[in-house]
Amino acid sequence: MGSNWNTDQDFEDHPYLTEKAARYLTKHNAALVGIDSVNIDDTSGDSRPVHTILLGNEIPIVEHLCNLKEIPNEQFWFYAIPPKIKEFGTFPVRAFAEIIK
Repeated sequence: MGSNWNTDQDFEDHPYLTEKAARYLTKHNAALVGIDSVNIDDTSGDSRPVHTILLGNEIPIVEHLCNLKEIPNEQFWFYAIPPKIKEFGTFPVRAFAEIIK
């Protein structure tokens, strides 16, 4: 999410994962999947296979990430701190990386 952030273009032809990618991540025991896009699924249709596969396997999804290029290519901890809310399907988190030195 970069120059198109908070514009109508942000919702057009955005990057997304395929169903095959979601199955691969599940098979390889992903703990969490994040994307720097408006949605992890292709929004041109009505199906949401990536959400269904990942969430069905209890793998959390973090969408709308930004400034990922600012994270150096070294080890870091990723945090996605949610507010204390129950029975919501989607909600904001405070996402950030802590560089390990």
